[in-house]
Parts: sequence; C-alpha cells; structure tokens
Amino acid sequence: MKIEEELGSALRAQKITLSTAESCTGGSIAALITSVPGSSAYFKGGIVAYSNEVKENLLHVSPETLEKYGAVSRETVMEMVTGAMKTLKTDCAVATSGIAGPGGGTLEKPVGTIWIAVAYKDEIITMQRSENYGRECNVQIAVQNALELLLYLIQ
Repeated sequence: MKIEEELGSALRAQKITLSTAESCTGGSIAALITSVPGSSAYFKGGIVAYSNEVKENLLHVSPETLEKYGAVSRETVMEMVTGAMKTLKTDCAVATSGIAGPGGGTLEKPVGTIWIAVAYKDEIITMQRSENYGRECNVQIAVQNALELLLYLIQ
C-alpha cells in the first residue's frame, strides 16, 4: 500500500481531518493526498504559501519569526502547521518550507535544506532535511517524509 493510501485509511478510520501548508513542495503533498479516491472524507484543503506575505496573512506566521529565523526554519514551519489547522479548521496538518534548488542556498541554509512540521491536536513534530539530490528529488523526498511523519504522529 502506498503511503498516501495508508495515511488516508488511518485518517478515515479515526475520523481525523487534514490540511496542508506548503512552500517548497508547491502543493505536491495535497496532490498526492487527493490522488486517493475518497480523500474528500478527511482532506479539507491546502495553502501553497510560497511568499512570506501568504505565510503571514493566511497561516498566521508572525513577521518577527520570519525576520528572526527566516522562512526556512523550524520556527516558521511550526507556525505554518498550526496556522493551517486554525485557518482550515482541521484536526491535523503538515507544513513544509525549504530550498529545493538549484539556486537560493546560502552557507547557513544550503540547497536541500527543508523543514517539515506535522501537528495533531496539541502535538507538533518537526524534521529537517539537508541532503541535495536536485530539485525534483528534494521535493519528492520531502513529500514522502512529511506523509510518513504525519502517519507516525496520528497512529
């Protein structure tokens, strides 16, 4: 069984609703979730927050967090994931922000740096990826990791 199907079965069985807040994955997580027939039973929607303005206005990420830690940070994805749950009124959520590449990296945050956060009720788990396998692979790996982390959290 594919991870998106396994996650869908768990969400459906537990009657848990899900939302997404994606930056570097650009909606890929939402696309994979909705590829499962019947996903409308648990998936409410997603926000692709590529700009800081959208992170602030729709996901309630504070300007201070973005200024102090940057968009690609543990602090930002934690605020994104709780913001998604608040805005879309869901039980759980997943958020991603990172530098998929090939450009945009710095010494402190090289290409391949991706932060993932998952939340269910009052619990949040974060994960940082730092390997660079090229843009497409970086995104695919982040999507897979995000779904695995969420499945772990809700089980």
